[in-house]
Amino acid sequence: MFRQWIDAVRRNHGVEHATVAVLFARSGPQRIAGRASGDGFFILGSVDEDELISCAREALDRMQHGEGELAVSPHCGTNIAVTAGLSSLATMRAFSKHPERPLRDRYGDAFTGSIAAIIAAQPLGRLVQRYLTTRADVDGMSIVEVRTYFPGVRKVITAGA
Repeated sequence: MFRQWIDAVRRNHGVEHATVAVLFARSGPQRIAGRASGDGFFILGSVDEDELISCAREALDRMQHGEGELAVSPHCGTNIAVTAGLSSLATMRAFSKHPERPLRDRYGDAFTGSIAAIIAAQPLGRLVQRYLTTRADVDGMSIVEVRTYFPGVRKVITAGA
């Protein structure tokens, strides 16, 4: 049961990314955020309801016809989490290595380690999305409706995830 729910969240996360990609392609970049759930995904921001459902349906259709790469986004919070985690680990390693050296002498190592981690995190974040936080296999899914909860808070309801 738990695994099915996780898989549904991952599929909806992929469709969320694809929907935002379609929305950006149509209207240009804008300030929005998304959050996947087991039965759909939320979009927070000033997005027209009709435009949102149109973009979601196009995104799902494109994914179902082979554009699975739409599930991975450069704007995903997964990228931020991977970057923060790697940078923190690199910094902690630098400060804990060679404890006999004065703390101020380890700052350069910490900085260098953090920069290396940030560079490594860019492709790693996309891999984490591809294999852990999203799924592109969306056959059998459909967009049911868009619900507006508050101004700027809409949820795309899906089925078959």
